[in-house]
Amino acid sequence: MADLSDIVIIGAGPAGLIAAEKLAEAGHGVAIYERMPSPARKFLMAGRGGLNLTHGEDLDRFLARYGPARSVLESTLRAFAPSDLVAWAEGLGEKTFVGSSGRIFPESFKASPLLRSWLARLAHLGVTLHTRHCWTGWDDDGSLVFLDPDGTPLHRKADSTLLALGGASWPRLGSDGGWAPLLRERDIAVTEFAAANSGVEIAWSRAFTEKSAGEPLKRIAVSIADTTRRGEAVITEQGLEGGVIYALSPFVRTAIAKHGHAEIGIDLRPDLDEAALARLLDRPQGSQSLSTYLRKAAKLAPPAIGLLREATNNALPRDPATLARLIKHVPLQVTAQRGLERAISTAGGIALGEVDTHFMLRKAPGVFVAGEMLDWEAPTGGYLLQACFATGVAAAKGIEAWLSKDLSGQDVRGPSYTARKMV
Repeated sequence: MADLSDIVIIGAGPAGLIAAEKLAEAGHGVAIYERMPSPARKFLMAGRGGLNLTHGEDLDRFLARYGPARSVLESTLRAFAPSDLVAWAEGLGEKTFVGSSGRIFPESFKASPLLRSWLARLAHLGVTLHTRHCWTGWDDDGSLVFLDPDGTPLHRKADSTLLALGGASWPRLGSDGGWAPLLRERDIAVTEFAAANSGVEIAWSRAFTEKSAGEPLKRIAVSIADTTRRGEAVITEQGLEGGVIYALSPFVRTAIAKHGHAEIGIDLRPDLDEAALARLLDRPQGSQSLSTYLRKAAKLAPPAIGLLREATNNALPRDPATLARLIKHVPLQVTAQRGLERAISTAGGIALGEVDTHFMLRKAPGVFVAGEMLDWEAPTGGYLLQACFATGVAAAKGIEAWLSKDLSGQDVRGPSYTARKMV
């Protein structure tokens, strides 16, 4: 295959790998540099509980999940939509299925078979992968500088560069946000990192955590201010985890920044209105314990009953209307969000105004960015991976356009790369 140009991609996560694939298919010479000993570590971690590739809901509803970033990401997500990601996975031999919640998974339910097929395809296309290479910026000549596995500086020329270094969550898997100072030195705005899709901390009593930590709260609704999400959560020693909590991360983060804490309410029976629930509770308790009565009359599971007791310091109201009101809104105070070291994803990153419509940095022509480096966030459910893939594809198209001609119509393809070690 003809080596039309030499492209360096830094970061071997989904955004970088899909960009490498698209560029190599177009005949470009592509080299990937990765700091960790192996590629796509966070991708593999995400697949341990089942690789949620994307979501099967209506595209307009899907796009709304990206909040304020929708205006920037919409055309990219339409150009490489969930159906395109499904077709890509199936092209690698990984058939998919839609779960009951609308989430889309490979039939193997794992990330490793898909990644193995993907890396084999990239190798066949001539993409080279260099692991244990840490990017440290640019030298005075504009060459990329890496530290190789021996810690020796490696200076690398490239006709175009894609940065796909991830955010700052789960840093032990490779994405530690260490790239931010390198871009800020070039006057590129990088918003401070914050945990997204993270659990919350609540000051439970010891008695409650000893009995309930690890227990699920199923089919609940959680609200903060005028925003409500439905789903499930898990009680932990520190507070709460789970999809319904993660979906409220931006609102919890904002409240904590403003007030030092966040007030959330849990509806333990979102399928019933307060009046209907009060009617169910307006029956004699008889000789039953209160827990048994709540389990039978209100259909509450033991963890939900424990939460009611915890929220009222074990002083549950007996009046049916008051008890129904509490079940519909259990007030809890969140003292903090869990840190970046355990957050599923990252808020913050390169300000969206710093890139053009092709995801090229306006202040660094020929340098493109993709994936979680950019300042966008989305809930779990396939939305995170979809945007990483889609921005990787869009950046690859942008690189092709850049290598063809610049804004003045001139050919900008440079010579083939040179690499030299500097002792």
